[in-house]
Amino acid sequence: MTDHVLVERPEAYPGVQVIRFNRPEKKNAITREMYAKMTNALTVAGTDPAVRVTAFLGTPGCFSAGNDLGDFLAVATGGSMGSDLLEFLRALAGATKPIVSGVDGLAIGIGTTMHLHCDLTLASARSLFKTPFVDLALVPEAASSLLAPRLMGHQRAFALLAAGEALEAGEALSAGLISKIVDEQAVEEETLSLAARLARKPPEALRIARNLIRGDRQDVLARIDEEAKHFAAQLKSAEARAAFEAFMRR
Repeated sequence: MTDHVLVERPEAYPGVQVIRFNRPEKKNAITREMYAKMTNALTVAGTDPAVRVTAFLGTPGCFSAGNDLGDFLAVATGGSMGSDLLEFLRALAGATKPIVSGVDGLAIGIGTTMHLHCDLTLASARSLFKTPFVDLALVPEAASSLLAPRLMGHQRAFALLAAGEALEAGEALSAGLISKIVDEQAVEEETLSLAARLARKPPEALRIARNLIRGDRQDVLARIDEEAKHFAAQLKSAEARAAFEAFMRR
């Protein structure tokens, strides 16, 4: 199961740690085990001086379809949600070193919202960002209800997070969710090259600059926890169970 996330340190890109979704047969849907492995990788990156930048990548045509709905359905029908997702979100928001990401194709749910915590995101023209939280009787997560309105304004944030409308790559660029559109064949190379350029910069100066740009993160961490309480309650709701069952029958 842990092979569904690969953690790599490519020799060609010194100082870069890659976290790669590797479950293409399920559109890189994220399980609890995958969250745990990514959390561990982010924790290691924070303390290992050999890692200066972390890069998230998916597979050709799909970054991630979001959380594995089988896990959500299990919670909705009486199971335990566990802490893996929340621990990952807190590790992502609290990361002390730069994070970049490269998107090609689908980026659904947390496959979209996690980029709000990335310092630079590249995406191919065929990428599509969508968060069907409310359609599944759920609520926004990853502090997206705080960060998205700050980034793109109320109207665009509401369209994305509440109305469930998709953002194509050009719209994501104009909204500030991504920094650049690149050729689909070059997403990985350009993302890793970008990460390597950051890794070559003076690390303390980069750390200070990043902290000044990002500002205090306590409000972000508090919003992650607030959203998580609503999310957990909604997972147990009758409307969420009905929505998951309907989705699984499709």
